[in-house]
Amino acid sequence: MYNREIFSQIKESLKPNKVLVLYGARRVGKTFLLEKLTKELGEEKVKFVTGEDKWTRKELSSESIKNLQRFIGDNEFLIIDEAQKVPSIGLNLKLMVDHISGIKVLASGSTSFNLAKELGEPLLGRKVLLTLFPLSAKEFIDDEGVENYKADIESLLIFGSYPEIQSMNSRQEKIQYLSEVINSLVINDIVYLEEVKNTEKLLDILIMLAFQLGNEVSLSEIGSKVGLHKDTVAKYLSLLEKVFIIKKVRGFSRNLRNEITKNSKYYFYDNGIRNSVINNFNDFGYRNDLGQLWENYIIMERIKRQKYNKEMVNNYFWRTYSQKEIDWIEEKDGNLKAFEIKYSKNDFKIPSDWKKAYPDSSFELINGDNFLEFIL
Repeated sequence: MYNREIFSQIKESLKPNKVLVLYGARRVGKTFLLEKLTKELGEEKVKFVTGEDKWTRKELSSESIKNLQRFIGDNEFLIIDEAQKVPSIGLNLKLMVDHISGIKVLASGSTSFNLAKELGEPLLGRKVLLTLFPLSAKEFIDDEGVENYKADIESLLIFGSYPEIQSMNSRQEKIQYLSEVINSLVINDIVYLEEVKNTEKLLDILIMLAFQLGNEVSLSEIGSKVGLHKDTVAKYLSLLEKVFIIKKVRGFSRNLRNEITKNSKYYFYDNGIRNSVINNFNDFGYRNDLGQLWENYIIMERIKRQKYNKEMVNNYFWRTYSQKEIDWIEEKDGNLKAFEIKYSKNDFKIPSDWKKAYPDSSFELINGDNFLEFIL
């Protein structure tokens, strides 16, 4: 029952003869928000359907203006959950917003690739895109308070931030839930929509990414270890990103010849999903990856903040072939900000190569003392 940051943006973005597209992984709370929105708008004004329903798919893929008008009836709002499962959804939504005066449409999807492909050209200039993430630190703090948040930070680093997880008391219940989420994302979304047959290879890649969290990823190296061509690995990574399991971050380079840009880093949208992939839910005292968990959590919370605040920021990491590196680089309005993220509170000296190449950039160490300012 957390109040989600994005809810006010959803209401503000519903405009006559426009389509609001709400992306987000399964179980992050999209359907709950859509039901809440329906109640606030007035159920007599809203037609709420799901693309998982066979009859709905048939009606919404008719490509007939008269049939679509009849389907909507006198409703002012059309909400379509799991819209990516409706054939030709982009063309049919275009027909609606072009020919049904005043209609406001919200289409949600748990997979960005299929829905984005369908909506791309037909809805050019006719849509607004929003993304819902697992629970943010701000949402947790607004509901539970900062002291309870700090008391639960270890649980968030291990079991993640999916809303339902927060109401579970049993360790085993949380583990089972996260396993089901992975099966849902991989099997239901990637395999169903893209007909990926080799799920074992896909899971092998996920496991490798989990162990390489925060490090550069070589497609050739992964390919040789799982027995796939690097182009196939690249395709699988793209699919994993488009169902909101992983997030790609590229290397930054402007001035130095030895800056690394070929390889990328991959972070997990949720710590719990990452730990479930490698089946490691050990307590803090029995882990050797606390630095990785902390970096992943802080970076994803920063990305949530950027998205929810509609900040136009380019995100990178920075590294040279001489092993000089900085975890997080932000480029905004021509300005560079560099951040090093440490679980411990040890000091970190900014690399001289960076300082010389980008003297006008700022630098900050993010640790347990100041991380809330960074993610809130």
